[in-house]
This record gives sequence, C-alpha cells and structure tokens, in this order.
Amino acid sequence: MPTPVLSGATVHPNPNPLSMSLPVVICGESLLDVFQERITPAGLALDAVVGGSPLNVAVGVARLGRPTIFLGPISRDFLGERIDQAIRAEGIDPCGLVPCDAPTTLSLIGLDAHGVPSYRFYGHGGADRQLHAKDLARLPKKVAALHFGSYACVVEPIGTTIRQLVQERFTSTVIAYDPNIRLNVEPDIEVWRATVRWMSYRTHLLKLSDEDFALLYPNTSPAEQAAVWRAAGVRLVVVTQGGQGAQAWCAAGHCEVRSPSVTVADTVGAGDTFQAATLVALAELGLLTPEGLGQLSLETCQTLLSFAAQAAAITCTRRGPDLPRRGELPSLVKA
Repeated sequence: MPTPVLSGATVHPNPNPLSMSLPVVICGESLLDVFQERITPAGLALDAVVGGSPLNVAVGVARLGRPTIFLGPISRDFLGERIDQAIRAEGIDPCGLVPCDAPTTLSLIGLDAHGVPSYRFYGHGGADRQLHAKDLARLPKKVAALHFGSYACVVEPIGTTIRQLVQERFTSTVIAYDPNIRLNVEPDIEVWRATVRWMSYRTHLLKLSDEDFALLYPNTSPAEQAAVWRAAGVRLVVVTQGGQGAQAWCAAGHCEVRSPSVTVADTVGAGDTFQAATLVALAELGLLTPEGLGQLSLETCQTLLSFAAQAAAITCTRRGPDLPRRGELPSLVKA
C-alpha cells in the first residue's frame, strides 16, 4: 500500500522514512487549566482540565497518529498524578516524565463574550519548571523533531535546560518553536524578544500568533521579520491570524490560507493544534527533517497550512484544549 499523502501536496522526491517513524518530542510545561463552571451560593464551581501549551501540542501529535514523547517534570501531588494519567491515556510515551515534589502549576482561565481566553498563572516554583540537564538522558538519541514553546523557555531552571537541548540537537534534528507569550508569567517583553532571537538561529519551524507578533515587533510587518528569521536559518515561518487564517514564508516564497468558518466555543488550544497538525503533516510527507523543511514548495506549504487550519477549527468548536483525532480529518488524505 502506498504511503498516504496530503491531498494537493507535492511529495518530496526522496521522503525520509525516519521522519515518518521516529517520535516527535515536545518539551515544556504541563499544568491544570481551571475554568469557571458557574456561580454557586458560596462562590464558584471550577472545572480543572489538563493542559499547558506544550502538553497540548503533545496530545495533538499523539491524537493525529504520530509516536510522541513528552519531556517535562510532573508533580507527585494529586494534581500531578492526574496529569500523569492523562498523558499515558493519550498514548504518549512516558519515558520523558520527570517526577518531582514541587506543586502543580494552575492556570485560571476566564473567557470573554467571544470565547477569547485571559489567563492568570499560579506557578512560581511549580513542578513544570524543574527540568535539569541530567533529565535529558531520558530522550532517545534519534527523534524526528523537538518542539518547544510558551513560558517554559523563559523561566528557570527549565529555560537553561531547553537551551542546552536545542544547542545539542539543532544541527541534526528539526527544532520547532512557538513563543506563545504570557506576560503575566514573564512581564518583560525584552526577555521574550531575546529568547526568540536566540531560538531563531537554531529553529527550523517557527510558528507564532499575530497577537504574539504584535507584542514582539509592534513596528515591523510579518513579511519583514520573516525575512530576518529566514536569513537566520529558519526554514518555515508561520504566523497564525485566528479566524482570518494563517500565512507562511519558506524558501519558495509566501502563501496564506483562510480559516474554516465554525461556531466557536472558545479558542483555547487552537494554536497548539495548529502546531501539532503542521508537525504531523510534515511527518506524513516525509519532510520532517531540516533538509525537507528547506525544500518546501508553495503548493506543499499551502497544503500544510490548510490541514493545520482545519484541525485548529475543530478545536475551536469545543470547550478547552480538546484537540482532534486523525479520523476527524479524512478529506485531507488520499492514497
């Protein structure tokens, strides 16, 4: 049976079979997203959902059918036990889980009338920050890609550990990065800019939202900054634009897609879904290698964006980070 390919994509003439079989590693925070359920006579009823941007990406990659490892610390408290259970239930390889005694981070989420989230974090000294250099030995020597993102890259000690891992692997392994800025965790935007700048010289797939882009570069257009990142070595730059779609820059040029029209429950996890779907699509095409990303055609790039946008749209129809499974996107694949 021939390898399935994404409809409309130009298949790389020499797809790398390892990019289709090796695991994708996602590194960063895991936490509980705590939503207001309803007002009660004595206060509020809350609903806690396992989340965290990197963990959402890991769930997305696993649900879309790729071997997945999550690398990150998990608290031994009862909340951490629930996160551990959720990770294993999704079929994510637990070899990268690092038990620790620090408390589980909580993210309180309020939604406005349009379903757009606002966040308040309770995570200073939390378990998800306690990744150290010795923990990197948990990873296999060969993986298809390493994804990083969100506040794990700008807090310690995990930030230093991430930079060590990136430095060790970026010449041979796809590095994917989504800044996913949270100023209520690290309020100094210059810290985020410095991190993005450092990562841009070691990242092959850089994805960020238009909101994050506006925070980082208020006086620069995405096209201008994409050219800077491409010159630094980034192979694929993607800027997502919520309901307006997404645009990307690669060696072949620039392309963009519109988002599908859906009834939005909320947008929690939509960007993480987009990143997960992009990684999976690249793997299915045998292009999840530094070389493959450097040789994308505009046709293939457009197909990647369309696939990711449709996956993200499904997440937006559900409450919280409930990412889609591969069987929910059958129209994008042909034999």
